[in-house]
Amino acid sequence: MSLRVLAAMSGGVDSAVAAARIAEAGHDVTGVHLALSANPQSYRTGARGCCTVEDSRDARRAADVIGIPFYIWDMAERFHRDVVEDFVSEYAAGRTPNPCLRCNEKIKFEAVLDRALALGFDAVATGHHARLTDGVLSRSVDAGKDQSYVLGVLTREQLSRAIFPLGGSTKAEVREEAAARDLAVADKPDSHDVCFIADGDTRGFLARRLGAEQGPIVDESGAVVGSHAGAYGFTVGQRKGLRIDRPTADGRPRYVLSIEPVSNTVTVGPRSSLAVGSIVAERPVWNGPAGPPHEPLACAVQLRAHGEVYGCRAQLSGGELHIELDSPATGVAAGQAAVLYDGDTVIGSATIASSS
Repeated sequence: MSLRVLAAMSGGVDSAVAAARIAEAGHDVTGVHLALSANPQSYRTGARGCCTVEDSRDARRAADVIGIPFYIWDMAERFHRDVVEDFVSEYAAGRTPNPCLRCNEKIKFEAVLDRALALGFDAVATGHHARLTDGVLSRSVDAGKDQSYVLGVLTREQLSRAIFPLGGSTKAEVREEAAARDLAVADKPDSHDVCFIADGDTRGFLARRLGAEQGPIVDESGAVVGSHAGAYGFTVGQRKGLRIDRPTADGRPRYVLSIEPVSNTVTVGPRSSLAVGSIVAERPVWNGPAGPPHEPLACAVQLRAHGEVYGCRAQLSGGELHIELDSPATGVAAGQAAVLYDGDTVIGSATIASSS
């Protein structure tokens, strides 16, 4: 059955090949590039970012080669409100957000999908590396490029209107196909880091928006071992850039253990103190083949994009997701997503609120 499909085209190789595959399959495809910055040139330095005039031109050229209509949608105001301001406010509250995950949730599969459906499209296709079978999300065959984690926040309804054509291919295969299709983006570098921080300096970006505020760095006993210009510049598990005045007695490195925004205090300690066995997460989303687990469910959890996967028992209780890990995890930060898996299949997700 032929569908009317809106193909989100970032200007990169993945979204270009995804659009080409959907069109070749016989669907009625329209390409759209999302203008996410009011000042597009500011959002890329080298391979950083995905929001420039260069990218919109690359997307348009790819659409011309594929032979599909192409439009640019201005999403700058919505992106700034739902992604950039959310990023800043989360750091100000002592949490560590994932802006790519928030962009998928609020922009690509809320704002864009809603507009697409209103315009009569049946589905939205993207170049994400993940598989989707009968509305069930699972990992890509390319483990190194798998993006199911950052898609784990999507609802069943959103997934039912999504198409991910690349989940069965490796990145190398996608680039080879792009070259064979004469797509100029075949060798274009992948974007990375946070797209709206062009120079990659997250601390500097936050300082310009939140201002400098001197505060203490303390060890687990409460002794002051250094100072900082803003607790928002740190994340749990961080080792580098602490600028601590006094070394430990045993010479071992210190890591950020916690961030307290009210007192503007950063607590550091040994790596062993980072280990946690229990996690409480909020705002759960259940998008797997089964409903929420009201009894302990043996499954696996991923706590960061491209992070380690842990065996666990998960249970929904009082609107919160409680996760007991089979083995301790380190660097667990509030604000990140906990995405549950049954093998390669996504069960659901929630936002980490606390850990112990």
